[in-house]
Amino acid sequence: MTDRKPGLTYADSGVDIDAGNRLVDLIKPMVRATARAGADSEIGGFGGLFDLKAAGFTDPVLVAATDGVGTKLKVAIEAGINGGVGIDLVAMSVNDLVVQGAEPLFFLDYFACGKLDPQAAAEVVAGIAEGCREAGCALIGGETAEMPGLYGGKDYDLAGFAVGAAERGTLLPSADIAEGDVVIGLASSGLHSNGFSLVRKIVERSGLKYDDKAPFSPVMTLGGALLAPTRIYVKSCLAAIKATGAIKGLAHITGGGFTDNIPRVLPKHLGVGIDLPRIPVLPVFKWLAEQGEVAELELLRTFNCGIGMIAIVRADAVDAVTESLSASGESVHLLGQVIAAKGEHRVVYDGHLDLSW
Repeated sequence: MTDRKPGLTYADSGVDIDAGNRLVDLIKPMVRATARAGADSEIGGFGGLFDLKAAGFTDPVLVAATDGVGTKLKVAIEAGINGGVGIDLVAMSVNDLVVQGAEPLFFLDYFACGKLDPQAAAEVVAGIAEGCREAGCALIGGETAEMPGLYGGKDYDLAGFAVGAAERGTLLPSADIAEGDVVIGLASSGLHSNGFSLVRKIVERSGLKYDDKAPFSPVMTLGGALLAPTRIYVKSCLAAIKATGAIKGLAHITGGGFTDNIPRVLPKHLGVGIDLPRIPVLPVFKWLAEQGEVAELELLRTFNCGIGMIAIVRADAVDAVTESLSASGESVHLLGQVIAAKGEHRVVYDGHLDLSW
């Protein structure tokens, strides 16, 4: 009789179905905590449901956005700090919804890895749930994919998908943006989730490790400071839109910085003039500029430099908009105004960033 080798199992190939089930059990309470009108936030089915009528909409236009966290994940993995990137994942999509005047309704996530660590994955999902609560949207589903051979070691990747809605006729930017409208900026919480390929190169050049003290924030490790979660501007901006009716456009400052993102909400014949000394440059950007010898225009096209959201506001309502945003906890900065476009230069800078320590 010929000896036969034992049959292979899915676990032999590196995929642990039981680990996936443990993760689902760990995250169910987190998901339930994001419940809102229109969604019961229970996971485990094949699809998530959302009731627009129950959410209070009459004639809604749906708005969808998707994004990831980029190579900020490499810092999180190396530093062993996983929760904040979950907030980042939500922020990158819901901030893109609110710039169109839409209220985020629900969110789905995709978590891919080589070998599933249920505890680490649960930390990520805890951050996602926190981001959803901050944005007022429900986490109605997601997918966990364990793919040995495609991802190595502790590596994982994230993608997020958000859907929001606005009543027909209320979408931003409005068609009446004009010369003389005022540009205001809302302070960022740090790097947010852009430019990390350059950040990692600068850290490598500095010789520092992620568990070393941050030179620009001695009470934090370098990794902890770089991983400050992206600020979510949803509730403050929606409140100001509703309270004032004076916000004509919003621009989320992500990859491309001021230079590429502000023109996206402007008519072709208009640009903006930005007074650079008014930008509240955070210490992390000053350190990066110094360590990497990064030119000013490169900083402005790569990072948010301290401003994570731009608002285009009717000139006679700047005080009202500022008061509303400040009441919601935002730090508001008057940066410039809308001007006629000067050829290809849609964003014109005056003065220089304050990069002194």
